[in-house]
Amino acid sequence: MQNIKEYVTDYNAGKYWEETVCEAREMGDCMHVVNVYPDVVYQKLRGFGGAFTESAAHNYAAMGDARKKEMIEAYFGRDGLRYHLGRVHMNSCDFALGNYAYVEDGDEELKTFSIAHDREEILPLIRDAQGACDREMAFLVSPWSPPAFMKTNGEMNNGGKLKQEYYQIWAAYFVKFIKAYREAGIPIAFLTVQNEPMAVQTWDSCIYTSQEEALFVREHLGPALAQAGLSDIGIFVWDHNKEEAYQRFKEVLADEKTGKYVRGAAVHWYTGDHFEAAELIRKQYPDKEVFFTEGCVEYSRFADSGEVEKAEMYAHDIMGNLNAGVSASFDWNLFLDAAGGPNHVGNFCAAPIMCNPKEDTFEKRLSYYYIGHFSRHIEPGAVRIGMTRYSDAVEAAAFRNPDGERVLVLLNKTEKEVPVTVREAGCGKETVLSPHSIHTVCYKSDC
Repeated sequence: MQNIKEYVTDYNAGKYWEETVCEAREMGDCMHVVNVYPDVVYQKLRGFGGAFTESAAHNYAAMGDARKKEMIEAYFGRDGLRYHLGRVHMNSCDFALGNYAYVEDGDEELKTFSIAHDREEILPLIRDAQGACDREMAFLVSPWSPPAFMKTNGEMNNGGKLKQEYYQIWAAYFVKFIKAYREAGIPIAFLTVQNEPMAVQTWDSCIYTSQEEALFVREHLGPALAQAGLSDIGIFVWDHNKEEAYQRFKEVLADEKTGKYVRGAAVHWYTGDHFEAAELIRKQYPDKEVFFTEGCVEYSRFADSGEVEKAEMYAHDIMGNLNAGVSASFDWNLFLDAAGGPNHVGNFCAAPIMCNPKEDTFEKRLSYYYIGHFSRHIEPGAVRIGMTRYSDAVEAAAFRNPDGERVLVLLNKTEKEVPVTVREAGCGKETVLSPHSIHTVCYKSDC
């Protein structure tokens, strides 16, 4: 085992990604062990990213050029979170300045389709991110609502359903969007059928039953992508909370003809952990993937929570998801203003980077640094590997990068110090996790 690097974020001690290096030594029988087993291999990871909402783009556009560069580097540069995945919304979402679609009202032939709206602020943000990233980025697209005229309630907000006579036209809409973005240099690689398809929201929303989602994929979306030469696009279903993910996925894939088009399931975090749901999907459908596509700290529920609590929500969920088999992790808004918006229905929340365009300032919240303990060190193509831990006071997850480097993330959410001996094949190091801290241990081994 070569020299071991340890990175520590401890809010109470004022440490953020503080690095120390030590030599490995032989470890015999001892207490407080977290064992690493690189020969036990689980899922391959695609990586980490965030959402390029119109709100994020609007905040970014209002900043000065120097601040923009710093903000982009903070997420996509080598000295930042090293994000290389992005989520974009097709048509408006709640984190937009208002409702909008890419066609004029009533245009059933999609003759007026145009992404001109996105060229104003969203595409410039994406291109700046691509310029800062040292590898090709990949993007996932999700709709919150079809245009109002395609829906049973005649509006983009407040739920409603896609009218059956518009299923084929809506599938063609997906094709037009993906092609337009690819022509603009934005490589859409994945899509979800519908954001939160069982939630009637006061903002942009649309309801699908599992049977309706399966039908749309099987008879319309899948064939439309294939006919357009877009069979490489990975279709993910559900895109909602983990709580019901397994049941929903099982119902959507009940028809094997649907399954041939579906790459996997997408999940959110808003109804609790339910990590077992992702694990069930991976075990029952080993050829499918699970993406975590959205999570944020909602002000409506956690307005009074402290920075440590918010950051631990992120780390706990990322770790639980990865240990359950999730292969890609997308945070929600990249940049929000001081109010937690803009949001056209007042559904404000926090983001890892909050900014004040009027004063041309921004702040990295503690959640930003906690995310970095994963995204900065777990490379695309890494695999999750086996580990054991001596106590549930230590939350842990282990990975092996493509170059053989081991990455072990350790989280202490307790009020007490937690001693840990990191060990692989009899070698390792001792460390102490201070209360409410997160550590990442990296090393290469010849064992």
